Amino acid sequence: MKHFLLIYDYVPDYVERRAPLRPAHLEYARASVARDELQLGGAVPQEDPPFGLLLFKGESAQVAEDFARADPYVTQGVVKSWRVREWVTVVGAGALTKV
Repeated sequence: MKHFLLIYDYVPDYVERRAPLRPAHLEYARASVARDELQLGGAVPQEDPPFGLLLFKGESAQVAEDFARADPYVTQGVVKSWRVREWVTVVGAGALTKV
């Protein structure tokens, strides 16, 4: 198992545009949590522009990529672009690489 970061770049008016989609997005995210894929997720609103970070656990980046492709925030234009990066975690209870 490995960790992967899904990074969302939001449109400038994402707060307003996400409002009607938020229940569906959260339901979709909670289903991923129940499958032990999505570990943590949220927005980084203090940055300009703001962005989202979601931490996934899986055998490959595919788990995060599949999530993004079907997420209502992506399909309905709240997220203007996204990318997945492997994150090698080495410290902490949830770290997946033991050193």
